[in-house]
Amino acid sequence: GNYFVRRLTTFPFAKSKMSYNRFVQAGRVALVNYGPLKGKLVVIVDIIDNNKCLIDGPEVDEQTTVERQKINYRRLSLTDFRIEIARNATFTEMKTKFEEDGIAAKWAATSWAKKLATKHRRANLTDFDRFKVM
Repeated sequence: GNYFVRRLTTFPFAKSKMSYNRFVQAGRVALVNYGPLKGKLVVIVDIIDNNKCLIDGPEVDEQTTVERQKINYRRLSLTDFRIEIARNATFTEMKTKFEEDGIAAKWAATSWAKKLATKHRRANLTDFDRFKVM
C-alpha cells in the first residue's frame, strides 16, 4: 500500500505539462481528410456526440468554403489553430474571429499546407509540364 503511494510521487512526468494539445473543441480549426470536402479547412462549431461534430467554413477563400454540417471525427485532422468562439457560434461571429486571428495566412505558412499545395500542383501537371521540369 505505502510503496505504491511513494512510487507515484517519484515519477518524473507527474508534474510535467501535457504534450497533446489538439482537442476537439468549439473553435478548433481542422482539415477534412476524406470525402467530398477533402482538403477543405473548417472550424468546429459544436460537439454532437463521441463520433460527430458540427463544422462550418468561414468562406474566406475557395479552400474554406463549406456549409454548416455534421461530420464524423474520423474525417477530420485537427490543426494547432483555435479561435475563441462559444459553442454554436453564428457564422458571422466565427468568420470575424477567423479573419481577426489571420488563420488562413497562418495555415498557408505551415509545412503541412505547403506539402498539400505541392502535392496538388504536381497532380495537376500536364505531360509537357513534367517534361519541362526534367
